[in-house]
Amino acid sequence: MKLLKKSLKIVLLLLVLLSIGVWLFTKTLHPTYKGELALADISGEVTVYYDEAGVPHINAQNQLDAYTALGYVHAQDRLWQMELIRRIAAGRLAEIFGKDLVRVDKFFSGLGIEEASEKTIQELDKNSEAYQLTQAYLNGVNQFIEEGATPLEFYLVGLDKENYTVKDVYNVFGYMAFSFAIAHKTDPLLTEVKEKLGEPYVNELLNSFNENLTLNKTTNKKTIKAGLSLAVSEIMDQLPVAPFIGSNSWVIAPPKTKNGKVIFANDPHINFSQPSVWYQNHIKTPDFEIYGFNLALMPFPLLGHNKDYAYGLTMLANDDLNFYEEENNPENSMEYKTPHGYQKYELWDKHIKVKGGKDTTYQVKVSKHGPIMNGLIEHVADERPIAMNWIYTQLPNQLLEASHKMSHANSLEDFKTGTAKIHAPGLNVMYGDAKGNVGWFASAKLYQLRDSLSSKMYLNGASGKDEIIEYLDFEENPQAENPSWNYVYSANNQPDSVRGKLYPGYYQPEDRAKRIVRLLESKNDFTKQDVAEMIYDVTSPVVPEIGRELLASVDKSSLSPSAKKAYSVLEKWDGEYLKTNVAPTIYNRFLYEFLTATYKDELGDSFQLFIDTQLQDQVLAQQAKRQHSVWWDDISTTNKVETRNEIITTAFQKAIAFLQNQLGENVDNWTWNRVISVEYEHAIGKAGGLLRKFFNVGPFETIGGNEVINNQIFKLDSTGVYKIHGGPSTRRVIDFSDVENSIAILPTGQSGNVFSPYYKDQAQKYVNGEFVKMNLNETAINKSNNKLVLLPKR
Repeated sequence: MKLLKKSLKIVLLLLVLLSIGVWLFTKTLHPTYKGELALADISGEVTVYYDEAGVPHINAQNQLDAYTALGYVHAQDRLWQMELIRRIAAGRLAEIFGKDLVRVDKFFSGLGIEEASEKTIQELDKNSEAYQLTQAYLNGVNQFIEEGATPLEFYLVGLDKENYTVKDVYNVFGYMAFSFAIAHKTDPLLTEVKEKLGEPYVNELLNSFNENLTLNKTTNKKTIKAGLSLAVSEIMDQLPVAPFIGSNSWVIAPPKTKNGKVIFANDPHINFSQPSVWYQNHIKTPDFEIYGFNLALMPFPLLGHNKDYAYGLTMLANDDLNFYEEENNPENSMEYKTPHGYQKYELWDKHIKVKGGKDTTYQVKVSKHGPIMNGLIEHVADERPIAMNWIYTQLPNQLLEASHKMSHANSLEDFKTGTAKIHAPGLNVMYGDAKGNVGWFASAKLYQLRDSLSSKMYLNGASGKDEIIEYLDFEENPQAENPSWNYVYSANNQPDSVRGKLYPGYYQPEDRAKRIVRLLESKNDFTKQDVAEMIYDVTSPVVPEIGRELLASVDKSSLSPSAKKAYSVLEKWDGEYLKTNVAPTIYNRFLYEFLTATYKDELGDSFQLFIDTQLQDQVLAQQAKRQHSVWWDDISTTNKVETRNEIITTAFQKAIAFLQNQLGENVDNWTWNRVISVEYEHAIGKAGGLLRKFFNVGPFETIGGNEVINNQIFKLDSTGVYKIHGGPSTRRVIDFSDVENSIAILPTGQSGNVFSPYYKDQAQKYVNGEFVKMNLNETAINKSNNKLVLLPKR
């Protein structure tokens, strides 16, 4: 017995010592937010005040010192995020996560992002301010790598730290640009619809793109298995870093504001992740100031403001990616046909390192249009060589100069010179300033194909007839400066015409745009609080109309009492997505059953892909109105052609039966909060168990839904449970009547370090629609107790 007690004491002591050791070890991983540190290559003292949200306010005597400091503090809070995002375009995720990510690496490394980065870097002006400040930023990042604490994630996955170069910056640009593209999910699907089902089916889909539009007005004027689309969609879903997917922004001119000053609002929509996408920072030198929101490894903010002007962005959703069907030489598969004879494919040799497995090597065949996708994605059944032609890799890249100029502009005209440098991804760049100017600029390299040629189908690579005829000058892009209606806005909706025609793209339906316009037109005395409430708005002006359109075809006589009550609830719905509302629950299940009954028999395995894409969102409102459609018939039934009424009535009955089984018989209990939630997933927290609880943030109940201003994006599927995977990556409101106290919020927090007090301190505020201050007042900033002083290393 004594021996047992002694043994238990020893075990207890060992556990205590182990706990103390782990605690002491984790203390070394905490960020340093106060004290003094020595940095090489700075000419003088730099002070960094951390405010109550963990935002670093950097004060330096020159920009080189300021950007060196920014690199250091950015890496301290976000090094793990930097490491993940720089590996995507280079095809280096399998080095961390093993063989399951080989498929992702093979795809991304074959897109040509690295090759385009190398070419761009060779042609950079090494003496430009943009390049010099980028090198200073990278110097700061690398000094943290060499001298700062290693993030916990590096220990958990057994990863060594590596220094960063300007190539990593351009690879991040490339990943961002590709995540904005939509054609890779839709063009192959539409091509297969046309080839396997016929012209009437695809025409009904494509014709919907010119219906139910809220135009962004300018002032310048058989079953299908779409292997390529499915494969790309699955690859994007596997990424440990969030892709870009949408956004809202509006800028209100002085005549429509109570205080007679511009009010600027922006909330870019990005897939949620932990840490949050944006890193807030405030830089001030004697000749420069910017409060910015930076992506990992981006020295210059894509969202920013100071006391003179504010800017932000949304996704333009123009079509900057096309697929060309090449024609191989029948006698030599290493050659492809051109109008001038056969030409040899260029070959890229690729090598992927795999953690715990055998390395992979492969070759990418590249035509003049771009890489051949068949070799990059497994199980693509198409035997035709399909080349991906992407504006981003085809044209000179000036994104570093563009982002630098936008954050260093001296006037509206100066700012425009930066936006004109953007070739891809297509962006709606929004602008407002203290002088009362407002502007919206569709920033992208737009192009012309021959008349009647659809860029949404595979193009002919051999004939020479489907090539881009002309690139448009920036001045021809849709844009608006100080319009007579006293506001500009963007919600990824269709812009007004280019050369008299609607410019092709993959624009979002009119829901958010229509709501924004309706609210902006409703009054002329907006305040910062009004705009803060508007950016959290959860009412759709469109879905109640769609719901009632569908209900009109339901045979009410066939409904049970519960179904009739659900019918009444949905019929009276005003489109608001609050936690206690019942109608959103009914509508979204009804919508799923309606889409299933309408499309699944024809689309087969591609059905889920279709309803997950913007394509379905775009065609829904028009399809709901069609009395006659080739899609109504259920091709799985023989000797019968279903009618619209039969399809919709069956869908409604199935929806009610499902909800009764899922949520109980009482319709009043089918509240929205029972089926929707949000959790911000960390790349390691996805593994589940204790790691999930440690790294992930949430889950939370929230308000909102698909395509309302507070866009809470989820996938419709058979489960009836809606796990939000994307939404506003930040909400910002800048009021130039009180610019020093403008407001913003992040979904979780400023830091990606799990031991930081700023890791998830904004999470509950975010779901509640609250904000924190973006402070520009020097006196208030200097009151912070967290002061980090960076001194020149001697």
